[in-house]
Amino acid sequence: MTAESAGYRGAQPAGYRGAQPAGYRGAEVAVGMSSCGIAAGARAVFERLSRDVAARSLPWSVVATGCIGACHAEPLVEVRQPDGRTFLYGNLDESKAEAIVSGHLAGGAPVADLLIPADYPYLARQKRIVLANCGVIDPESIEQYISRGGYGSLRKVLTAMSPGEVIEEVKRSGLRGRGGAGFSTGMKWTFARESKSLTGKKYVICNADEGDPGAFMDRSVLEGDPHAVLEGMLICAYAIGSDEGYVYARAEYPLAIKRLYIALRQME
Repeated sequence: MTAESAGYRGAQPAGYRGAQPAGYRGAEVAVGMSSCGIAAGARAVFERLSRDVAARSLPWSVVATGCIGACHAEPLVEVRQPDGRTFLYGNLDESKAEAIVSGHLAGGAPVADLLIPADYPYLARQKRIVLANCGVIDPESIEQYISRGGYGSLRKVLTAMSPGEVIEEVKRSGLRGRGGAGFSTGMKWTFARESKSLTGKKYVICNADEGDPGAFMDRSVLEGDPHAVLEGMLICAYAIGSDEGYVYARAEYPLAIKRLYIALRQME
């Protein structure tokens, strides 16, 4: 099996993982650094890659990203070449990270034995929407979020749409809750806008708690794309007539909370 057939993911096709994020310098090594990756040893892999690249003075940037999408194969590392091709490595440790530096980053030859195949069913069948930026951008960079269209919807809403038009757009989208009932988000926003508050105050509440066993959707998006959550809350606030919001997240999600605070500070 050649490296090309084993793990070459091709030039970035439109709509698959999108354009390279802002700050991409043509030779980038992205390490999945969400809770799933860190628990499997991604921090040690990240540090080993950083040390080896620096020691060899190689023209590669080692960067952190969110969950790449195959938690069972963590730690995951994506090598993004200057020619636009990407190679995904999985089940790594420090010694395997050193092999990637020696063989791929320094030697120019992908390490076939460590590659995840381009047609790996678990990833190939996915169509990411909410998690489109996770595993692509640095979750602690507002610049990278903006480079992929982040806050563009908020700008459009605030400059070209009335609150009623926003709600109608959400209704037409068919967006529904994912808590089990599948209730229409547009209808929920309609009720919230039309309701009368005794104090004249309305609040947007983002419920990031997950009580179902093995459910980590909220954690994944907060860790990998926190600005998307904040942008959604701002659009909702405009639509229903609110000027204050809260995010409820459990204490067991320290990384999600940390990155949310970073995103909030970047917005100031």
